Amino acid sequence: MNTPPPLTLPAQPPLGHPPATPWHRRLHRLGARVLVAFVLLHLLNHLTALGGVATHQQVLEVLRWIYRHPWVEPVLLLAVLSQAASGSRAAWGAWRAPKRLGTVERIQVLSGLVLGSFLSIHVSAVLAARWLQGLDTNFHFAAAGLHIAPFGWFFAPYYFVGVSALGIHLACALWWRLAHRTAAQRRRAACAATAAAWSVRYRRRCTGAIAWHRPWWRLPVLGSAMPVPRRCTPHG
Repeated sequence: MNTPPPLTLPAQPPLGHPPATPWHRRLHRLGARVLVAFVLLHLLNHLTALGGVATHQQVLEVLRWIYRHPWVEPVLLLAVLSQAASGSRAAWGAWRAPKRLGTVERIQVLSGLVLGSFLSIHVSAVLAARWLQGLDTNFHFAAAGLHIAPFGWFFAPYYFVGVSALGIHLACALWWRLAHRTAAQRRRAACAATAAAWSVRYRRRCTGAIAWHRPWWRLPVLGSAMPVPRRCTPHG
């Protein structure tokens, strides 16, 4: 009588140690932590414009001393590149996976692709303006596209979709972090992050209205004249 071989179970990781994570996910999380720190400072700088353009510029000069430091700026640029590379790798692997993607996974992949496109355009435009044209990428530079026709038709949805994708992508990441929580807690976390992205977009529009001393509903989006960004000074 032949006895069947003993059943062997796959090796389990030791208690207290999560399963091994693919390299592109570890790289993506590391780069995300660096960029989130910068984005928080960046959005805080935009909110200071509620006190006027001069206040915004003063805070901007202080923050530039940090993130334009010769040792800090290359790290930020490498974080952007690593996010693009690791995010593209993760998206490609997700779409090629034999298992059907769930709703949250699809939203996370799509919002990541939109956010990656936004960062590519945004970072390349700022660097080109600084290094090739010698412009000061200050408040006026950021608002110029909304006030010059026909570029407003691109920049209005561009900012809206980009900031919304940021909130949605972070909400999906928070969803997985709270996977052990109840479904209601995860839904509240996702809604809170998405609402935060919408509030940032609304505050940016109000910031422009206050800076130009006009009601937000009368703030011109297309074809209105505004100051041209100045050339960089030695301290800009």
